[in-house]
Amino acid sequence: MNKAIVILLATLAVISTAPTTQANDDKYRVDTVVDGIGIPWGMVWLPDGDMLVSDREGTIYRIRKDKIRRKIKGVPKVHANGQGGLLDLELHPAFADNAWLYLSYSSPDGDGGGSNTAIMRAKLKRNTLVDQQILYKAEPNSRRGQHYGSRIEFDDRGNLFFSIGERGQRTVNPQDLSRDGGKIYRLHDDGRIPADNPYVSQAGAKDAIYSWGHRNPQGMAKNPVTGKIWVHEHGPRGGDEVNIVKPTANYGWPILSYGINYSGTAFAEGTEREGFESPIWYWVPSIAPSGMTFVSSDKYPDWQGHLLVGSLKFGYLVLCRVAGDSIASAEVLFEGIGRVRNVRQGPDGFIYVGIDGQGIKRIVPL
Repeated sequence: MNKAIVILLATLAVISTAPTTQANDDKYRVDTVVDGIGIPWGMVWLPDGDMLVSDREGTIYRIRKDKIRRKIKGVPKVHANGQGGLLDLELHPAFADNAWLYLSYSSPDGDGGGSNTAIMRAKLKRNTLVDQQILYKAEPNSRRGQHYGSRIEFDDRGNLFFSIGERGQRTVNPQDLSRDGGKIYRLHDDGRIPADNPYVSQAGAKDAIYSWGHRNPQGMAKNPVTGKIWVHEHGPRGGDEVNIVKPTANYGWPILSYGINYSGTAFAEGTEREGFESPIWYWVPSIAPSGMTFVSSDKYPDWQGHLLVGSLKFGYLVLCRVAGDSIASAEVLFEGIGRVRNVRQGPDGFIYVGIDGQGIKRIVPL
């Protein structure tokens, strides 16, 4: 039995025998931090302990002691359509010294109407975004409302990684290095192109591209042990993936996939092929993953060193048991918690979960 079949059977077994929320009640409870946030996409914590949360409709909230204290001023104009809007947030690793906040959003700037993913940095000064700088804007704009990608992460060298989905144009963007979409990108923190980016010297290729052949990565996190950037991305009807980002790697979309069309018909040429990177984990059926975080906190000793992934479709968390650069198994936690948009570990060691239509929750060990 080959590896792909083994992983598929293991995944189906995990989903079909998933524990319910009640199975976690003897160890954890779920507290509400704040409610009233529609689509809580990004979550970061300032040095003073306050939390910033982005709502996809275009607002950044500042939260202190489990209460919304104010809205941040100066947020850029967003095109809030479908999956687009104000999306991820990330702090510069030296935020305490330079106050740089990074944002991803669906920017309407440019020709043709619609929007595409933009990456901005701005300084947070007295609850206002100032000194705004567009570091990257994907082209061209599209009126389609899906697959903006938009997760942001820094690596150990201070390089900025971000995802842009293929914008619903799977036959056009992800397998073309001259086009934006369906890619993971890498920049210096100020937007400059790193000299060792893999396609800097390739004629016609976008210099910022780091890897390609992606569909719609909506989870990105740095493994604190290895320093490697991990992503997960949506498949169509089946085939959600977890991947480790590698320079020049082509992850195969839409040539290779474990999924099928929403109509039930096949489209992919296969699931594995030489020259393409295979996922380290995938889900069939799709869980619609969103948000991910590595657990390093000693508040969760049974989760420590492993990966938490949110599910929009089924409304639960998935604990992925990490074994080096692979995932050994996965189990469902907190079934029924709601549509998980993001999950992050805060500086206080607690796990925070952004739930569509509910706001922010905190998982507290008993």
